Amino acid sequence: MKRLASALLFFALLITLWELAVRTGRWSVVLLPSPIFVGEYIWGAILDGTLEEATWVTLKRLLVGYAAGVLIGLPLGLLTSTSQIFEDTLGSLALGFQTLPSVCWVPLALVWFGQTEGAMLFVVIMGTVWSVIIATDHGARNIPPIYARAARTMGSEGFHKWTRVILPASLPFLVSGMKQGWAFAWRSLMAAEIYVTILTGFGLGHLLHYGRELNAMDQVIGIMIVIVVIGLLVDRLLFSPWERFLHRRWGTNVRER
Repeated sequence: MKRLASALLFFALLITLWELAVRTGRWSVVLLPSPIFVGEYIWGAILDGTLEEATWVTLKRLLVGYAAGVLIGLPLGLLTSTSQIFEDTLGSLALGFQTLPSVCWVPLALVWFGQTEGAMLFVVIMGTVWSVIIATDHGARNIPPIYARAARTMGSEGFHKWTRVILPASLPFLVSGMKQGWAFAWRSLMAAEIYVTILTGFGLGHLLHYGRELNAMDQVIGIMIVIVVIGLLVDRLLFSPWERFLHRRWGTNVRER
């Protein structure tokens, strides 16, 4: 309860400073609308169903692309950790592509897939898979060697050792990588929705783009706040509890949050 009160006080202070910045007249209300106007936009978008529909469309795309990225990245990350050759080749490729901004994949997606859902899915996967590969490789390589030796002593080799020993022991590191992959997936999808215009559904990125085109800064800031809130909820309700549980389960140190 004390932590919740501190967080609420902090955000209340930020909103107060925001309102004071608007009232000083240093910035035009067109460029920096009052938090009251932003709140009115969010409430209106909730009432007319616009925000709910856009959020659902975005989350659906995000979950499909993110799941595909994880399914591709996990086995490739395990493969990378098996030998130095794969580390120097596939690992270097993943490291290089992870540093590439997600928006760089958009032109390729448009040329290869056109203005389709496939283009959005491609960009999200490319934004997710490389961080998952790196996290899986890092997790598998940082498992205490005693685990592998004990597994071999008890007759565990090959696929059985990787699925029953290596992969479970690296889960605390994998969750951190999956959380990072989720953040990259969000960024990738926002870039895709801003540049890829399709009629199969308008997401949060489209609302963000149209707000910019119309100079409706209350809409732009409102959608940004919605994206931040969704990200915080996913982290607090999904990734953080899972991460703490796995670190306790495997006896690794993690700061309690």
